[in-house]
Amino acid sequence: MGLEKVAGTMRDILTVRRVYGEPVEHDGVVVIPAARVIGGGGGGHGAEQDKEGEGGGFILAARPVGAYVLKGGDVRWVPAVDITFLGAVFAVTVAAIRKARRRKA
Repeated sequence: MGLEKVAGTMRDILTVRRVYGEPVEHDGVVVIPAARVIGGGGGGHGAEQDKEGEGGGFILAARPVGAYVLKGGDVRWVPAVDITFLGAVFAVTVAAIRKARRRKA
């Protein structure tokens, strides 16, 4: 993939639509999902022994963080709860406590 194509793809992908999803309406309640989006890219061009080349790459990662809920003229933020992350934190905490107890014994 050439550098110009990578730059064009990045421009097309990194829009506000990646952070805020399409609003969903049901029974007078509007929900606008939101995500944390991280992206990066790079590229290069070089020549060696009468050969030229260029290349590039791009990565995009998104995780839900919550949603804005609009109801009856009020707006409130409802954070997303990442059960996997909370489980990992719990497991690491338990392991650290057990390790600390073994050292004392």
